[in-house]
Amino acid sequence: MEIVLAAVVAAVVSAAVVVLSMRTRGERLAPVGPRIDGHGAEPRAEVLAGGETEEGESELRARRAEIARIEERLLSKQEALDLRLAEVTRKEQSLEDRARNLDREAEKLKASKQEHLRELERVAGLSAGQARQILLKELEDALRHDSARLIRQVEEEAKREATRRSRNILATVMQRMAAGHAVETTVSVVELQSDDLKGRIIGREGRNIRALETLTGIDFIIDDTPGAVILSGFDGVRREIARLTLEKLLQDGRIHPARIEEAYYQAKSDIDQHIMEVGEQAVFEAGVGAVHPELAKLLGRLHYRTSYGQNVLAHSIECAHLAALLATELGASPKTARRAALLHDIGKAVTHEVEGPHALVGGEIARKYKESEAVAHAMEAHHNEVEMQTVEAVLVQVADSLSGARPGARGESLEQYITRLRNLEEIAMRHPGVEKVHAMQAGREVRVIVSPEDIDDDAAALLSHQIARDVEKELEYPGQIKVTVIRESRAVDYAK
Repeated sequence: MEIVLAAVVAAVVSAAVVVLSMRTRGERLAPVGPRIDGHGAEPRAEVLAGGETEEGESELRARRAEIARIEERLLSKQEALDLRLAEVTRKEQSLEDRARNLDREAEKLKASKQEHLRELERVAGLSAGQARQILLKELEDALRHDSARLIRQVEEEAKREATRRSRNILATVMQRMAAGHAVETTVSVVELQSDDLKGRIIGREGRNIRALETLTGIDFIIDDTPGAVILSGFDGVRREIARLTLEKLLQDGRIHPARIEEAYYQAKSDIDQHIMEVGEQAVFEAGVGAVHPELAKLLGRLHYRTSYGQNVLAHSIECAHLAALLATELGASPKTARRAALLHDIGKAVTHEVEGPHALVGGEIARKYKESEAVAHAMEAHHNEVEMQTVEAVLVQVADSLSGARPGARGESLEQYITRLRNLEEIAMRHPGVEKVHAMQAGREVRVIVSPEDIDDDAAALLSHQIARDVEKELEYPGQIKVTVIRESRAVDYAK
């Protein structure tokens, strides 16, 4: 910057000197006219030369003054630039000093960090690698807990979605799939003396069979099966009414819509009376004393309901005897256990009319007809729909499991049953931290007891999820299997 300013000033000064020198040479070379004799010629030339000299001098002075002003301005600018350059130099020096100070502080910080790490290693007795492993283990535990919470959240959402979609899926599957037990539990057969009767049952333009199906709500299947009409429906009571109606019509020989309606109401009356008699007989056989007539009627309807090929009414009577015996042995109330066991499946008699789990529906029905709260609670709790609060509730569940799980009670061979239970327990036992496994409720539930020192609450949720997925992959089973992981911590001490 200083060199540029000096060059500018030198150039201006040189230009001014050149201009002045040219002016001076011009004045010196100006021609002087010849002297003329006479008066006035020579003096005029002298006067003119003198005037021109004075004008040149004044102009020269003015130019010099201008050059001086230019020099002053240039000098002032040069001084300002010098000051600015000095300021910039000072700031640059300051920045360099700061950079050096920062480098020194960074070195000190790095040294302090190394010293801090060495001190931590000395105090903790751990190397950096060991500390890193501990940190990774803590991060792994945190991620595992987060994943367990996420799994629980996803499972809850999946259950809600499954509840919404299950009806559509089941309806589609039922249209495409048939099984032997479905035929046994949803079909009745009426024998015919001859195949000519099939035409009379159908009637002119199908009016007789339409009247039968409309009144009874049961499908009448008339096909190539020789000497038989098949009645198909899920409601056992309706199917029995339809069977009796058709048998009355065949005995009478008159088959037309008016006679069909008359035979239907007569058969319905007979079935209602028979249901009441069967229900009262079941109450007498179970030895529970008096019950409300509506409860006896619902018990009678269970005579036409089966579960896995087992008659539900016979199953209920059997449960009542088992529960009473168990209650007597344990010092509980045999009366409460007997009544609750007899009525525990009464909700199945109205499953076509009332929505909800049959255990909860049965409990509400029992309360409606003035059964005690202990009986209603035991009925509701026998499938763990509600938490068990009494010994009688546990006994009803045990009796239900015993009656359903005994060999020959339901449509499953003993060998297959034992194999399925064994496989369930083996799948659960293979996981680390598991101490005991119990397959319960005829293989519909697996209870897994884990070590509380090895498995925490989040790990228990993960374990139940893993066992359920393994069961889905490796076993084939009807319905669903409930996996319950139990983790219990106990602290015991003795006062001496």
